[in-house]
Amino acid sequence: MPSPELINMFAVPFSFSRHPEHARLNAALKRYILAAEKDGTAANPRPLTQRNAAVFESHFNLFRDPDAAIQELKSFCWDQMLAVIGRLNRYDPPTLHRLQIYNDCWFHVTRRGGFFGVHNHPNASWSGVYCVDPGQHETNHKDSGLLSFINPMITSAMHMDAGIANMQLPYGYQVASVSLEAGQLVIFPSWVLHDVKPFSGQGERITIAFNCWFTLPDAA
Repeated sequence: MPSPELINMFAVPFSFSRHPEHARLNAALKRYILAAEKDGTAANPRPLTQRNAAVFESHFNLFRDPDAAIQELKSFCWDQMLAVIGRLNRYDPPTLHRLQIYNDCWFHVTRRGGFFGVHNHPNASWSGVYCVDPGQHETNHKDSGLLSFINPMITSAMHMDAGIANMQLPYGYQVASVSLEAGQLVIFPSWVLHDVKPFSGQGERITIAFNCWFTLPDAA
């Protein structure tokens, strides 16, 4: 008998990459971020997503700052994101060059006990998280600081039997969690629900996040 052909009919794309000189860049980013937090003028004046006092969230204009380290990170993020968009949309280089990028960008400084509730990012198509410093996690807290993405196929768990009980990702219903590493960039569709588990450790867990939306003007 012939074997059945297995086809992935639906899928959610995620991109993972790492800055090639993250140690140098992250040292400069960390100095900038901690100084901005201490300054007292960088806080988001209208926080929306559930979090607690152990999380500091900045305003959403970070990539507009002329600081050299911020602009270097912006260039890296745009390079990686455009590569993803080009591949998925089958855009050639001239088309990618015409894309106009609009964005929000901000940083989080999370200390012991800090968490971020379930949310997504409305009015954007792509989002990203860059890890400046993952913090020093305690080994007995395996969920510390995990960036967790809720499976959009979670409704497949409405009926569990032996036919589906052991299916793993990408076919299963499980939550996908990422323990961020320094210099790592994760890019994902903005509609995907996600959260950050409580940070149990020493130091600061520092991340930079962004949302993007695009227009493609007609060619001249």
